[in-house]
Amino acid sequence: MISRIWRGWTTMEDADEYENLLREKIFPTIADRQVRGYKSIQLFRKNHGDEVEFITIMWFDSWESVKEFAGQNFKRSYVSAVERKILKRYDNRSQHYEVREQFQYSRAI
Repeated sequence: MISRIWRGWTTMEDADEYENLLREKIFPTIADRQVRGYKSIQLFRKNHGDEVEFITIMWFDSWESVKEFAGQNFKRSYVSAVERKILKRYDNRSQHYEVREQFQYSRAI
């Protein structure tokens, strides 16, 4: 399993708009591509006073799946023109990690 991690920051005033864009447009568009081996995406949000940080973590079965999604230059992040209008700054490169172990529990901890 491979995780693809990306971060972007926007203003407090634009944070809800950006989150809605991700939920309503960006994430469904990713799912509609039906990339083999693409498992899921997670969205994290953290307020830092005058700005809001967003982190996305995508999950893939393999490096081949990551490359099918992002192309041969898979480390490069893709940020749409609409996103660039809302974001103050963002990572130009996504980080990738091989998941070496994962524990899942069936009860609340």
